[in-house]
Amino acid sequence: MLKCATFDLDDTLWEVDPVIRLANQTLWQWLEDNAGSFTRLHQPADLVEGSKLRDELLAEQPEIAHSMSLVRLRLLEKGLERSGYSAQDAEVLAVKAFETFMRARHEVEFFEHALEMLKILRSEGLVIGALSNGNADVSLTGASELFDFQYNADKVGTAKPHPLMFERALEHTKLRPEQVVHIGDHPINDVKAARDVGCWTIWVNLPGQEWPEEAQADEKVTSLDQIPAAVKRIAEKATHRATL
Repeated sequence: MLKCATFDLDDTLWEVDPVIRLANQTLWQWLEDNAGSFTRLHQPADLVEGSKLRDELLAEQPEIAHSMSLVRLRLLEKGLERSGYSAQDAEVLAVKAFETFMRARHEVEFFEHALEMLKILRSEGLVIGALSNGNADVSLTGASELFDFQYNADKVGTAKPHPLMFERALEHTKLRPEQVVHIGDHPINDVKAARDVGCWTIWVNLPGQEWPEEAQADEKVTSLDQIPAAVKRIAEKATHRATL
């Protein structure tokens, strides 16, 4: 019997790029107002993925690469120290800057049908969880009442497709993999990773991607309002399999 549905967050329940762009703009404005030496020496591009500063940081501290929060915090500290701030001042300013970024990072706009879909699944008795490589906290998105638990790469210590996040969810719910369906947009980090653990899978293909050959989902949806029906079909398969 299917008992739990877990969801990826970024680009599954909301579009992440506009959120991060706005959060970065908010962060840069805070830095201009509170750490002018930093903004005189750096550019906004120095704080994003692929920047020379970020690459240098990860070369020095590869053990934090899984954690978007730690990477951003340490990146701010590194940039602030290079801008002439003492290590102590850089640490204090980095924390305040990061808090500013995170407040803006949670101003998400859910995709059409997302909240209603979650309500339907909860009304059908499913436990609902969030499993994300990002650093969003569902309790800060206005939808905390729709989730029973959440894990992310920061909390677990590694990112999907590593199986640990799925294993933690199974431990938390005390369920077997065949009692859980994972729903997400990434063919490898969500679909293949969940299948490798033994969970059922639904691929959320909102942009209309081509399906990679190395991954295969149990169900595919192109709109979030299709998920309850897809979950129902999987539940029927799970029940049938359990009786064999």
